[in-house]
Amino acid sequence: MAPHPVVQAIIDLSAGAIGGTACVFSGQPLDTAKVKMQTFPTLYRGFVHCFVSTYRQVGLRGLYQGTTPALMANIAENSVLFMCYGFCQEVVRFISGQEKGAALSDVQKACAGSVASVFSSLVLCPTELVKCRLQAMHEMAASGKIAHSQNTVWSVMKSIMHNDGPAGFFQGLTTTIAREVPGYFCFFGAYELCRSLFAEYMHCGKDDIGVAPIVFSGGLGGACLWLVVYPMDCVKSRIQVMSMTGKQSGFFKTFMHIFRTEGARALYSGLTPTMIRTFPANGALFLGYEASRKIMMEQFDS
Repeated sequence: MAPHPVVQAIIDLSAGAIGGTACVFSGQPLDTAKVKMQTFPTLYRGFVHCFVSTYRQVGLRGLYQGTTPALMANIAENSVLFMCYGFCQEVVRFISGQEKGAALSDVQKACAGSVASVFSSLVLCPTELVKCRLQAMHEMAASGKIAHSQNTVWSVMKSIMHNDGPAGFFQGLTTTIAREVPGYFCFFGAYELCRSLFAEYMHCGKDDIGVAPIVFSGGLGGACLWLVVYPMDCVKSRIQVMSMTGKQSGFFKTFMHIFRTEGARALYSGLTPTMIRTFPANGALFLGYEASRKIMMEQFDS
């Protein structure tokens, strides 16, 4: 028996939260290196130099700087994302004239994921703003761009409220949406296509392909997402971190400034730790989501 739509939404939301938690703990140090390299592309020679320098200067704690807002960001984003993903699949069925609960193609699921990402961006932007600022705080203070560093979630939030008001938490929202919509089309499209290929090869259903294929499919989805949207993510990080120094230009002006003054290579600074992180982090995300969702759904099938 299929669960009530409200119960289904709660299941998707809970499974997304579990997946988001797994994603953070498996990839936070690499995400910290990514943000530092995006914000200060000339400060580090490469990923290893950034990683080692951070460890020497701040210790292991420095690599996990921003973990609390990262948890908040990932739990909030993935809860809303996967809940809306379920709703958006029903919208796609309605638009395409299919019956409720009918199987969707991989492209249709990719479209549902892309639309769902608009809603998740609204909860992701404020939490990711705090996370990015915490992750780059050491470099901002060391370079003299800010007079006083804030090293806690609460101090960063107070600073944003004091300087910019509630609207300040949504700095970089346009760039976040511009990143998420095409990114999650590729993310869900690659994930579902990869699962379909595994299911066809193994002669079983997509839900029964096992742990390793799910982790690989999730990692491939993440890799496709970042390869497509990485320059936009770089601009987003720059806007959110550099806005600490005062009024920051919007997406297009920031993009053109980076391109003209630092070159196209700066837009891909930090890509190496991102690609290394994507398989364990996104694999853990989908494994946590699929496994927990399957367990909860089984309660209604018995």
